[in-house]
Amino acid sequence: MKRNIFIPALEEYQRMELDTLRDAKDLAFHSLLDVETLVENPSFSFNQLLEQAREALEEAKRSVGSIDAIIAHWDFPTSVLVPILCKEYDIPAPPLASVLKCEHKYWSRLEQSKVIPEHVPQFCSIDPFAPDPLDELTLEYPFWLKPVKAFSSQLGFKIENEAQFHAAIEEIRQAIQHFGDPFNEALAHVDLPDEIKQANGNTCIAEQLIAGVQGAPEGTVFQGEFNVHGVFDQPKDEGEALFDRLEYPSSMPERIQRQMIAASKQFLEHIGFDNGCFNAEFMWDEENDKLWLVEFNTRISQSHSEMFVMVDGMSNHEVAIDIALGERPSMPNRLGPFPVAAKCIIPHEQEDAIVKRVPSEQELDELKERFPGIQIRLDIEPGMRLSELLNQDSFTYHIGTIILGADSHEELRTRYHECLEALRFEFEPTNVAAEA
Repeated sequence: MKRNIFIPALEEYQRMELDTLRDAKDLAFHSLLDVETLVENPSFSFNQLLEQAREALEEAKRSVGSIDAIIAHWDFPTSVLVPILCKEYDIPAPPLASVLKCEHKYWSRLEQSKVIPEHVPQFCSIDPFAPDPLDELTLEYPFWLKPVKAFSSQLGFKIENEAQFHAAIEEIRQAIQHFGDPFNEALAHVDLPDEIKQANGNTCIAEQLIAGVQGAPEGTVFQGEFNVHGVFDQPKDEGEALFDRLEYPSSMPERIQRQMIAASKQFLEHIGFDNGCFNAEFMWDEENDKLWLVEFNTRISQSHSEMFVMVDGMSNHEVAIDIALGERPSMPNRLGPFPVAAKCIIPHEQEDAIVKRVPSEQELDELKERFPGIQIRLDIEPGMRLSELLNQDSFTYHIGTIILGADSHEELRTRYHECLEALRFEFEPTNVAAEA
């Protein structure tokens, strides 16, 4: 009999990745709720989502007979829902408190400072609803200001002076509760220290500016055994144009990769994280040879899955399912068709606009013939307004994704640039559309 694996917000294209798993023929994959509910919901309650998930699982149990594994590959709320649900079904998962110590940016920084302070930038808590939030600032300008819980870089601001600080606070006050209120519902499921009760989901963190090349180890902790099965990086290109991508495997110096892995192990052991997957984001300032920790995520990254398939021959869903089934996790190594792979953003850096044209199917097919194995996903269509796109950062519209493989990191960069040049989009300024 097949074992039933439940994956919140499983998308249809991801089922092809699941087919690469060792025992795929013996597993039945089910989506628990959908992307619209868990990822693109403009307004949600964490506790209501939890009840919806419970009801969906009980209904599924009546039809398929068993709930054998539940795994997460999306951020909050999914990343916090899953350990709660796993505990209720006696499925191995990290302690909820250890997950929240990663999810809450300020709480995470406090815990990081206790064990890996050399990798932690200066930071402080800011309550945007305080009578004078500026009184709580302990950092010098410039610095980053962002909510303790948000999606991507939403409501993230580089603050260079007092006027910018006050302007950012006003904008944050208007929108922070979208994630802050449901995050407070999630925090209520554990006993919080007094300082986190005060720095709740509707507060912010100010952090020292850091710069460099981003690196991201992904791994597992299973019954106390720590392991990393891949390291990614986000290389910087020369010039002003934005070429935003993740590459696998990392081309960062081996000693820097070892430092990232060692810091990850120290922190996860400190917070008691076990029987779960993680990916950590670091920033290496090469000029000063300084390694900074950005954040921890308590899940595999679905953004990494296609690249694992291209390079290693198997999706990283493998290790998440292994752990949930109580089995020691393992991944193959370099059994895929490409030595290196990348997931690349299709950016649009201009102001809000109306989409007039996207690449045709024929144009996309021509690129697929030109670059075997390439995948292109567009998030826009003619008539759409860019500001309608959900979960965008504060700096650039992400209008699509390119996943491609190559023989070298240099070839990846060249192919990415060539794809961006070949993909023809047309936009109309919103003021022109309004006048028409």
